[in-house]
Amino acid sequence: MPRQLALFLTAVQFLTRIPVPTLHDFQPDWIARSARYFPLVGGLVGLASAIVLIAADRVWTGVLPAMLATAAGILMTGAFHEDGLADAADGLGGGQTPERRLEIMKDSRVGTFGVLALGLALALKVAALGQTPVWLAAAALVAAHAGGRGAAVVVMRVLPYAGDRAWTKVKPVADGVTTGEVIIAAIFAAAALALAALAAPLATLIALVTGAVAAVIIALLGRRLIGGWVGDTLGACEQAFEIGFLVAFAALAAF
Repeated sequence: MPRQLALFLTAVQFLTRIPVPTLHDFQPDWIARSARYFPLVGGLVGLASAIVLIAADRVWTGVLPAMLATAAGILMTGAFHEDGLADAADGLGGGQTPERRLEIMKDSRVGTFGVLALGLALALKVAALGQTPVWLAAAALVAAHAGGRGAAVVVMRVLPYAGDRAWTKVKPVADGVTTGEVIIAAIFAAAALALAALAAPLATLIALVTGAVAAVIIALLGRRLIGGWVGDTLGACEQAFEIGFLVAFAALAAF
């Protein structure tokens, strides 16, 4: 199997529940090296969600199509990023020391901060999609999902890993990504954003800035409270970008 195809399939396997062929001769660093394809995988998840949104819009009115599209994305990823958001909210919101915050994030139980973060995140995404014209909302879904994964890749590059390397489940990811891989990831994210920009350029630009600012806030909070990033804060950054993008896009898409 060609190396780049193997890395793409590694990204699909890591980020989603989509079945992929058996990866023979799997190398431990493939997960880190596959980060270049994270936005591409995110865009595909967004595309599938967009198809559900458009199909559901032909049958139902109101917020139900938006709910079904959001649910489709969650099912495809196994709530991978949503789980990170909940754990990060519990850890960053409930711990008093970096060690305690990391310990809370490792706990499989979800606390009050996590439940509230998940509830608000889902409500904001559904509400934003529900008030955006369906074809624009579909384009926004692709852009938001790709951009969110791109934001996570950037955080992996610019901030240090804050967890215990001896206990991390995916050690190669903790070693970060290269600048070249970030550039490739950015190209994939930009391609997804370009689709939305063709339909609503101003809305896409402002949504991109809003999503990026939201992700940066979470990343900086992680750096201040735990010294960098872990998988859970990456999930929170991804979700922050998605929410910021969709909410801002919804505010301007009609103009």
